[in-house]
Order: sequence, then structure tokens, then C-alpha cells
Amino acid sequence: MNDKIDVRNVNHPDYRGRVDAAKYTAMKAALLAGMAGSEGMTQSEMREAAKPHLPQDLFPQGKAAGWWAKTVQLDLEARGQMARTDTKPLKFYFT
Repeated sequence: MNDKIDVRNVNHPDYRGRVDAAKYTAMKAALLAGMAGSEGMTQSEMREAAKPHLPQDLFPQGKAAGWWAKTVQLDLEARGQMARTDTKPLKFYFT
């Protein structure tokens, strides 16, 4: 059975979705590891920083990593665990 986790979207407060819990948890851990010590990263930087920390069985050759990084980022923002700067380009950081 495939366990699911509820996700939110900071840009659409009424949105609730369900995604694979293992992939969500792995991406969250990869983002935390990849962004450790950073004061903020762009979406592209964040995605690239996470890739080396992703388990290959869930993300072979980084497949779908971009979608998962964005999904986790939006959910963490909605939960107040991540924030964005008001600069251009946008940068994201853990709170």
C-alpha cells in the first residue's frame, strides 16, 4: 500500500492534496540537507542542491525532482516552515 501525506499550497490557501509520503519525506530531507547553512536559494539552486541527497530508488537520475521540490516548498511555506524573500529573483529559506 502506498502511504500518502496531505499537502497544502501557500498560493492557494484552500487547496489540499495527497501525495506519496516516502517521496515527500525524502525531498524534504534532501532540501534540508542541500540548503543547510544557506540564507536563501532560488528555485533552481534549491532543486540542484537537493539532487545529491535524493535516494535513487525513489528518484532515479533525479526524475521528477523539480516537481517534488516545488510541491514540498509550497507545502512548507503554507505550514510556516519555509519562507521566500521579496526580492527578484525569489529566494527561499527555512524558518
